[in-house]
Amino acid sequence: MILYRWLSRLPLPLLYALAWLGYVLLYFVAGYRKVVVMENLKHAFPDKSAREITVLAKKFYRQLCQVGLEIVKARRMDQAEFSQRVSVINPELMRERSQQMTQSVIILTIHQGNWEWMLHGVSAALGAPLDPVYKPLHNSATNQLMQEVRSRFGSRPLPLDRAGRDIVRRRREFRLLVMVADQSPIRRERSYWTNFMNREAAFYLGAETIARSSDYPVVFAQCRRRRRGYYEVEFHDLAQPPYQEGDHQLTESYVKMAEQAIRDEPESWLWSNRRWKREKSAG
Repeated sequence: MILYRWLSRLPLPLLYALAWLGYVLLYFVAGYRKVVVMENLKHAFPDKSAREITVLAKKFYRQLCQVGLEIVKARRMDQAEFSQRVSVINPELMRERSQQMTQSVIILTIHQGNWEWMLHGVSAALGAPLDPVYKPLHNSATNQLMQEVRSRFGSRPLPLDRAGRDIVRRRREFRLLVMVADQSPIRRERSYWTNFMNREAAFYLGAETIARSSDYPVVFAQCRRRRRGYYEVEFHDLAQPPYQEGDHQLTESYVKMAEQAIRDEPESWLWSNRRWKREKSAG
C-alpha cells in the first residue's frame, strides 16, 4: 500500500511515462499472461493474421499499464477532474430509466476502457453516487486500494456474496447499482452458458437474479477511450420489468452488447483475464 500511495501522488504525465516502462517489462521481459492473451485474441478474431494479433496484443498491454496507473491515481482525483476526463454521452437515458433519480437502476458493464474512472465520472454527471457490486480480490493490498477508490464520493461498494440480500433488504431505497459482469464464475456458482467471442463461456446469473427480485430496470454502460486519459460513456437499454422466470434473455442481451463493445474497441478490453478457463463439460 505504501507504493500505491506514493504513486498516487505523481502527476499523470509521469505515471504515463512509468506505464511505458511497465509495458516493456510486462510484454517483452516478464511475458505476463502472454500465452493467455494471444490465445484469447486468436479465438476471438480468427480472421486476423498473426501480425495483426501481435499488434493488437501490444496495444492491449500498453493500455493495461496506463489504466492500472490511472486507477492508482484515482485515490487523489476530485470529482471535477473525473467530470473533465469522463464524459457521458446520453445521461438523459439514465434519468428516464431512473424516473429522475427516484427509481433504482442496475448498470451492467465490462472491463473495458477505465471501468473505475467510469464509476465516479458517471456519478458526477448524474449527481448521484453509484454503488459497485464487486468480487473481492485475493491480494489484500490491491483489494484495499480498490475499496478506497470505489468508496469515494458517497459510493457504497457491495461484496458480491452479500449483494443480493442487501439489495432486497433495501429495495425501496433509491440507488444506482453497478456490476462488471464479464468475469468467469467459479464452479460452485450458478452460471449460464452461451457463445461469447466465438467460444462457449459461463456467465454469472447474479444480475438477472437481482433484477427479477427487485424489478429494477437494467442498462448497459459502454466505456470508450477517446484518447489517453479521457473516456466517454454511453448507456444502452438492456432490459426492463416485468421479467420472465427462467428466461435468460437479460444475460443474452448483456453478452451481445458486451461483444459489440469489445469489437468496437478490442484493445481496451481485459484480454489477460482467463475468461475461458472452464469447459462446459466441467460446469
